Amino acid sequence: MLEWDISIVIIIILLGFLAAFIDAVVGGGGLISIPALLAVGMPPSMALGTNKLASAFGSMTSAFRFLRSGNVDLKIVGKLFPIVFIMAMGGASIATFLPSQLLKPVVIVVLTVVMIYTIMKKDWGNVRTFTKLTIPKAILFTSLMGLIGLYDGFLGGGTGSFMLFILLMFGFDFLGAAGNAKVLNFASNLGALILFIFLDQVDYFYGFIMAASMICGSYIGAMFAIKKGVGYVKGLFIIVTAILILKNTYDYIMQII
Repeated sequence: MLEWDISIVIIIILLGFLAAFIDAVVGGGGLISIPALLAVGMPPSMALGTNKLASAFGSMTSAFRFLRSGNVDLKIVGKLFPIVFIMAMGGASIATFLPSQLLKPVVIVVLTVVMIYTIMKKDWGNVRTFTKLTIPKAILFTSLMGLIGLYDGFLGGGTGSFMLFILLMFGFDFLGAAGNAKVLNFASNLGALILFIFLDQVDYFYGFIMAASMICGSYIGAMFAIKKGVGYVKGLFIIVTAILILKNTYDYIMQII
């Protein structure tokens, strides 16, 4: 564990708030919070576990805010919650022995497709067109969310964005997709966190400090999304996805050079 340092506390509070604000709406907060923990001297595995502790509180806060606003389909997320939770635990266990760099190229390609598709489909996600799922669609929907849960436990960057995209594919509008994605993201954060706690890879002191700042950032971020509506969420989604692509591409190039 890191020793007490006021400069580390300030960095964690400020960047934790910013990460949670963005993550509450479209995901991608890990782009800020994980590098922040690494920058203050945490080992990679400890940074991932500590980030999951803070992110679990952040995603729980924004999920609660979206629930109160009526932007969560409880019937659907109630069924998916345990599946995503268990898959995230499995992903976190895989992360202990399999290099995360193996998934980087796939993540870059998928994120690029997601961004291009979102930009090209001008009216996509503006209006909810979701209807009752047929059995084949329900199986596909559940499988995709389960895979994203596995990915969150294993690597994590952009999980909220991937969940939001899948929900859009099945007919949710951007605001409804954001709300449902946050509840499911809480499930994946919680599942991965339990595994990291079991492996003793969590710095509780700095983790709870970041969690406090993330609770504030998540609440305000979700409030902004609900108030500003679909257009705000869609614009931020495109920006964050572009940053995710650049960050993952940079990491991959640095790894192979």
